[in-house]
Amino acid sequence: MPDLFIDAEPLTIARATRWARGQPQFTFAPAALDRLVADRAVVEAHAAAGVPIYGLTTGLGGNLGYRLSTDEVLAYQRQIILGRMIGMGEPLPIAVVRTAMLARLHALARGGTGVSVGAAQGLLALFNAVVTPVVPRLGSIGAGDLGLCAHMAAPVIGEGEVFFQGERMPAAQALRRAGLVPVTLLPKDGLGLINASPITAGYAAVVADRLDTTLLTAVAVAALAAEGYAANLGVYDARIAQARPAGAQRQVATLFRTLLAGSSLYVGAARAIQDAIAFRTTAQVFGAAYAAHGLLCEAVEVELNGISDSPIVFADRGDMVSSPNFHTSMIALAFDAMAVALVQLASASVQRIIKLQTPHLSGLPKYLSPVGGASVGFNAMQKTAAAIHAEIRLHAMPASTDAIVVSDTVEDHATHAPLAIRKLDAQMDLLRQLLAIEAMVAAQAVDLRQGGALGTGSAAVHVQVRAAVPPLDQDRPAGRDAMAIASVLFADPLVDRLRSIAMAGLASSAERLPGLDR
Repeated sequence: MPDLFIDAEPLTIARATRWARGQPQFTFAPAALDRLVADRAVVEAHAAAGVPIYGLTTGLGGNLGYRLSTDEVLAYQRQIILGRMIGMGEPLPIAVVRTAMLARLHALARGGTGVSVGAAQGLLALFNAVVTPVVPRLGSIGAGDLGLCAHMAAPVIGEGEVFFQGERMPAAQALRRAGLVPVTLLPKDGLGLINASPITAGYAAVVADRLDTTLLTAVAVAALAAEGYAANLGVYDARIAQARPAGAQRQVATLFRTLLAGSSLYVGAARAIQDAIAFRTTAQVFGAAYAAHGLLCEAVEVELNGISDSPIVFADRGDMVSSPNFHTSMIALAFDAMAVALVQLASASVQRIIKLQTPHLSGLPKYLSPVGGASVGFNAMQKTAAAIHAEIRLHAMPASTDAIVVSDTVEDHATHAPLAIRKLDAQMDLLRQLLAIEAMVAAQAVDLRQGGALGTGSAAVHVQVRAAVPPLDQDRPAGRDAMAIASVLFADPLVDRLRSIAMAGLASSAERLPGLDR
């Protein structure tokens, strides 16, 4: 018996990425099969009538004017796929491709694609057998993912390459090992398998899922930095956030109060009336980032659940219509905006790293070195932080503002959504390294200050940092320590603990933030 049915219910980011990481067995729900059959009847009726239908009785792109003869239609399905395997570069991660496969299967189940039951079952069989197509990173401009989807669909017909049982091999070999047989495609199957945006949707879902963890951990690290700096926590007063609740500022202020609950900094007078802006405006900066994240998640889930095929089959009307839904403008804009928001977070993080090491601002030993004298402490790590920040800022250059006219000038606009997603993914890797430096410096400041209890969330980060590296007692390779911290800072134990703390605090205030309730 299958573990799960694929049907028309909404597919969330969390569900898609969780299912793709695991190995559940799926089958199409009876209602999904009924929709496939109904759509197929419309395709066959149009094919028999010989009316001009894009990709069914005509060529594609610049070959739109070419009318396929009846004898050409079947052979053309295979040609559509093989001729559009244009991808280059390193393969996309397996998790991305499996999420993309799941997104495509979900679209097939929802109806509107016109793909035959046999072709749909062929793609499902690959997913269930964990036969994962090798899909190169380069080849989609965001005006549909044909050039990459062709690589994803090719193994259905026994072509292309796959990852199977830990090896990269020809698809035909993997099918034999898995006990599967290539599918013979019917009219519109070739186009129906590739003329959509599942690679964009799948990659976007994986990155959005990583962003949940990155933002939550970043807030907790900033909370630990506030503890090390002995910052004035009055900035998280709910009345301040409510006075101008821009973005998710109000919710983030609640999150900071939750993570800092129990801190000794709430007892007695603050060390300073006002701190540097990088400490004082964390609710505002993270509030803007979380608002951008909310828009990003909304765009991704629309893409996961939308029909981006062209033509779309409307079985209730017996109709097939050309559609521009393949154009992923909202995804591109959302990911570009998020990249700018991450620069804001990175800039503030670097400033906290520097100010924690500046005695007349922090009240702590120079460079957070307990021995003083010629000790470099963490001063040299400021250069690494600045270098990482420069790369993070470089990744904020928008991907969605340029396009080259292709395909006989017919395809004259592109979103470059896959580039925007890939760029944000790389930017997040850099931000995680920067946050590891901030956590390392913040933990040292806390240890030197020896100022009482930490908040629940900041204490959880401190414990994890100290499990990875001991306090700095004399100069040693700080880069190595930061890398050790990075390896645990975003791992499940700490993230699960922070999520549990955050959700409890937000629930008590009836607040929500994207990614915390997945």
